[in-house]
Amino acid sequence: MEWSDLRIFLAIAREGTLGAAARKIGQTQPTMGRRLRVLEQAVGHQLFQRTSDGFILTDEGAAVLSHAERMEEEAQAFQRQLAGQEQHLEGMLRITASGWFAAHVLTPVLAEFAGKHPRVTVEMLTDARFFSLARREADLAFRILPFDEPDVVSRKLLHMPYGLYLAAGLPHPVAGDGKGAALISMDTAFGGMPDAAWLERMLPNARVVFRSNDRDVQAQMCARGAGLAVLPRPLGDRLPGVKRVDLGEQPPGRDTWLGYHRDMRRLARLRALLDMVLAQLAN
Repeated sequence: MEWSDLRIFLAIAREGTLGAAARKIGQTQPTMGRRLRVLEQAVGHQLFQRTSDGFILTDEGAAVLSHAERMEEEAQAFQRQLAGQEQHLEGMLRITASGWFAAHVLTPVLAEFAGKHPRVTVEMLTDARFFSLARREADLAFRILPFDEPDVVSRKLLHMPYGLYLAAGLPHPVAGDGKGAALISMDTAFGGMPDAAWLERMLPNARVVFRSNDRDVQAQMCARGAGLAVLPRPLGDRLPGVKRVDLGEQPPGRDTWLGYHRDMRRLARLRALLDMVLAQLAN
């Protein structure tokens, strides 16, 4: 196995096509394809699925990727040390989190990280589905459920308090069963979440007028007077035009967990981001 072949593998993994990878590192496309075949023969596995949209990592390719990136990082550090240059972190980090958590909790940390490590490109993936850490769909994940994937290092990051909110100009809901009150809740696919169940228990005769799995959308509907909404406190407390409502019992909070594949624990740029996240957010 040649390091030069691993550099070609990394370029293809990052760019997605032979042509783009060839332009990235100054090689011809036929050379890229030939060296990739040599590498696949050396490791005894197909590393990419060839599709009409480009090259997609196989499970074996995802395993090679984490090791190749560490080798690349060590080679770059070695070159910098020999040249007497200041060491800089560089490369890409893919992070996955819910949209509201990324926007309202992570962005202050990520902005500071970008200022300290401008050569690291952070890609934020916000989606309702869980991205696979084993397949390197993401390098670092934030979730509201503990991780059950094999070979994932995880820990509870923080406990997130929630509150009940209403547009500031609307009257407080009548105490009791909630008759006449309008609710903004999770969509039916997430109807079993603790805050949705809490709303139904506290205000059983209120009617749901709007559903969404997006907390930011819920917050905007609440601010425009559509109804009561349970929101994470970092979102709701900073939302202009709403007030927090006390029904005598606070909505249930949620724990947030972070996780990454154990093969990534020596990646310097991931360690640097983890240190910053834990210093600013862990409780």
